[in-house]
Amino acid sequence: MTPSLLTALSRVLASVDALRNLRALYALLAGFCFAGLLLAMAQSALVREQNLLSALWMGLALAVAFFGVNATGLMLMDQARGLPVRDPQDAFTDALRSGHRVLLALLACLALTALAAAALAGLLWATRWPLVGAPLLAIVLPLGVLMLGGIAFALVVLVGPLAGPAVWAGQRSTGVLAFLRGRLRHGLPETALLMAAVYLLAALATAAVSFVVVSGGRLVAGLAILGAGVELPAGQLLAGVMGLGPRGFGATGVPLQGGSLGLAALIGGGVVFAIALVLPTLVWLRGCCAVYLALTDEE
Repeated sequence: MTPSLLTALSRVLASVDALRNLRALYALLAGFCFAGLLLAMAQSALVREQNLLSALWMGLALAVAFFGVNATGLMLMDQARGLPVRDPQDAFTDALRSGHRVLLALLACLALTALAAAALAGLLWATRWPLVGAPLLAIVLPLGVLMLGGIAFALVVLVGPLAGPAVWAGQRSTGVLAFLRGRLRHGLPETALLMAAVYLLAALATAAVSFVVVSGGRLVAGLAILGAGVELPAGQLLAGVMGLGPRGFGATGVPLQGGSLGLAALIGGGVVFAIALVLPTLVWLRGCCAVYLALTDEE
């Protein structure tokens, strides 16, 4: 392993310092909570069979989540580059100005993927022809598997994780596409190794947060009975911790117990769930920023 790659891996492992970026934590938590409220409104409209209104709320929820992630990414990129972290209000404003660059780059990559899939579908359709069908299928089948598998791999380890950081670092859509094309042609193995480290780091953060949430939830449920005399079922508290509201909890087949106290437990558990969702996401976004900076330093 070369010294430059070891340096890049050390920068990726340093992504755990994202948990200290309270401004980014606040921005991502606020974005996810607001998006969650909009999703609840979409679900409520859907129950009332107001499909158009439900689609509107759903679209707004996706937009809020998208721009919230971009605002958080801008602040994490500031942290990764050793710059003063901008205020959340400035980050949201900048995200509104630059978020379309991420969308354009992703749409361009998806359009190329669709063209490749359409070409493969055309070749597979051509296998119906007599005489040439069987030999063509023998060639197209393995090539199609390798092509589509390679495209999916590139989307997971290159396009999806690094298109955003490229924009957060100041690139325009054309610059993002040029960066992605260069890494695809000359540096995909190194990029895949660094992104594997990011995914592993995010998985470890998720496991640690899950252990804290589940074990803490069961202990709090027990202390609520012993200390306050509140008979709070552990499963009901964990339902809120897993992001299930009263409607979702009832869907599991377990009735809501405790009246207002039970509802309060679900709401409090929902707050814990939001924080548990945000922390691994922060680590993953910070790791993507570190990978982009490491790759651009090598070029």
